[in-house]
Amino acid sequence: MIVEFKKEDQSQMTKWIGGMKKYTLLYKASGDGCTSTAFHNACNNKGPTVTIFYNHDNFIYGGYTSVSWRSIGNFQSDTKSFLFKLYQNGTWAPVKMPVANYRNSIYDHADYGPTFGDRDLQAFSGKVNFDGTIFNLNGKTNFGSSYTMNDENYKSIANGNLRVKDIEVYSVEDIAVIVLLEEPWRNTPEWNTKLLADLKEKIEKYRPLPGLKIPQARILLVGQVGSGKSSFFNTINSIFRGYITSQACSGNAEHSLTTVYRMYQIRKGIRGKPMNFRLHDTRGIEADQGVDANEICYLLDGNIQDGYQFNPSVPVSTDTLGFVESAHISETIHCVVLVLDGTTVDVMAEKVAERLKKLQMRMNQRGIPQVVLLTKIDKVCERTEEDLSNVFYSPLVKETVDRVSQIMGLPRSHILPVKNYESEMDLNDNTKACCYLDNYAKLVPTDGGRKVLTPYGKAQCKNKLMEYGTAIPNSSSVKECDLGDRKVLAFKRCWHVKFSSDLSMLMSKTTMKRNKDRDGSKVSMLISLSYSPK
Repeated sequence: MIVEFKKEDQSQMTKWIGGMKKYTLLYKASGDGCTSTAFHNACNNKGPTVTIFYNHDNFIYGGYTSVSWRSIGNFQSDTKSFLFKLYQNGTWAPVKMPVANYRNSIYDHADYGPTFGDRDLQAFSGKVNFDGTIFNLNGKTNFGSSYTMNDENYKSIANGNLRVKDIEVYSVEDIAVIVLLEEPWRNTPEWNTKLLADLKEKIEKYRPLPGLKIPQARILLVGQVGSGKSSFFNTINSIFRGYITSQACSGNAEHSLTTVYRMYQIRKGIRGKPMNFRLHDTRGIEADQGVDANEICYLLDGNIQDGYQFNPSVPVSTDTLGFVESAHISETIHCVVLVLDGTTVDVMAEKVAERLKKLQMRMNQRGIPQVVLLTKIDKVCERTEEDLSNVFYSPLVKETVDRVSQIMGLPRSHILPVKNYESEMDLNDNTKACCYLDNYAKLVPTDGGRKVLTPYGKAQCKNKLMEYGTAIPNSSSVKECDLGDRKVLAFKRCWHVKFSSDLSMLMSKTTMKRNKDRDGSKVSMLISLSYSPK
């Protein structure tokens, strides 16, 4: 067995102690040293603790005390202390052994490691060396001296020896009980198998507007290092494959694990056809590294090809190998997904936040829709971790969504809570439902989902643009396109245009030729747009 205080072990410990608890590692013999000094330095004056012994024969046992270790050189009284066993020979066999003589609940001496009772369980004294495999503890056992054993003994608890792979001590803190909201803060259909099937079908049937001649909507994932960009692709891919996959490199690291620009297809099943959208993964953003404002322009405009190797010391330029000089609308980015770690929103580095805002500025200049994926929501709220379907009833998740909305300047409806597959080995319906809802929400803006779609003729459109002081090219460069539900103007020649924030626009085509001035005030582009006055 591996040395790990697993979630199910923590749940059992919480049931024995009572209330809602949080466990934080204070001391680990293999890392801090198996010495009484190291133990007391790490654990003294830390409040309630649980000590766990990982026996070489796959027995896991230990003791809990509600009082602080203090090196007082004597016994401490504790009516709430108990010994326990979690595993016997690798098999789950939880047993609680309460204190009988509470005046001798723990023996708290600077020369001893954790000692429960009148040497019912004494871990060690002084120092114990690691022989490369185990710690052969020099302590003693006298089970039953101060604790009620409930038919347990030295053999059933520790297999009759004190050879351990490791010892861990965790602090035990109270967690306030989160009261769920009576009404959801975001209304969604009831989470059931029918909803899963309906959402999956909608995503599978998604098509970009035929008039735009885009075979696939392209969605760019942008976010912090470790926020879960690549994990989100793996999650979506897993859902439609029907099993857990890890095609994209993901995990926790100091710097971005994504070093190559990748355009991922999502297929229906193992050998199914690609769906009509693809996810583009780029390197994570750090305070001084990651995608910058210049690179994001090239990514959005479709100038960078799949497989491009990011190199911080050599920025992207028109001279970059494989640079696409004039990308077709089908090769550009149609929607951006900003991926943020829900657990770090309030402690996001100021430089990271500034970098994200600069990237957003380039997206806004191109009129590209944006949504935020708020990941790790199971870590934001205990009640959500217990049951993911509580996500829209959790006041903590709601507060985090509100906070992100303020930081990113996006409507709350564009902030989508999600949980990625990380440690799971099998698919989960609640995780699938959450991701279906989020993925469908991202696709809506890319099919022309602006609410203002009043059709105008060519002359009316030109006049309306002139009202806002926008430069209009000669009429031969303007073509009216009928997309069925509305008409748009396609401007086919390059000219300098400055867009007003008072004009509602759908920028659905791409840069045709690049002006050296890329600050957004002057952009030479091929555009189609639909609008109505405010």
